[in-house]
Amino acid sequence: MIDEWLTRIDAVPLIAILRGLRPDEAVGVGEALVEAGFVCLEVPLNSPEPFDSIARLRRALGDRAIVGAGTVLTTQDVGRVVDAGGQIVVSPNTNADVIGATVAAGLLSFPGVFTPTEAFTALAAGAHALKLFPAEIAGPSGLKAIRAVLPPEQRFLAVGGVDAGSIAAWRSAGATGFGLGSSIYRPGQSPAEVGRNATDFIAAFRRSF
Repeated sequence: MIDEWLTRIDAVPLIAILRGLRPDEAVGVGEALVEAGFVCLEVPLNSPEPFDSIARLRRALGDRAIVGAGTVLTTQDVGRVVDAGGQIVVSPNTNADVIGATVAAGLLSFPGVFTPTEAFTALAAGAHALKLFPAEIAGPSGLKAIRAVLPPEQRFLAVGGVDAGSIAAWRSAGATGFGLGSSIYRPGQSPAEVGRNATDFIAAFRRSF
């Protein structure tokens, strides 16, 4: 299952970060994102009732999307993601215990890293992909420097401050994908607005090749 999920994300390596999403709007926003072409949705745990939103998204979207949690900081939260039916755990930091619990539960692990030390610690713990965060501080040059010491096939997403105009620079530096927050979704936006944002970003991503 893990390999199947990774293959799907590799095809459209854009994660929609739905920070602030409310359970009552989760399904509408999720449907709009899937319709636009997104295959991976993340509900950060500092959103209102995040586990309810994750459960609603999983029930509504089924196998049309990979859904999980962001800002996961403890192994207890990993367990709650599992209970909600989540498939992916994304963190802002490198915590080997969280990564290990995620992998043991059969979920995808995408931890945040900012240095080569954190990157190799995450990989040793079993991470499936790395998330450069906050990417806007490191910049494309920072990503390129870290990539130089990592296996060339390593999945490495840029998260934080990425917009449609900067995709090409990030891809040139070695980003294999992106986590997208406010450029895709802001609390209060309608599903139609989210869908337009998502469609525009997918078009910009495809132009970057």
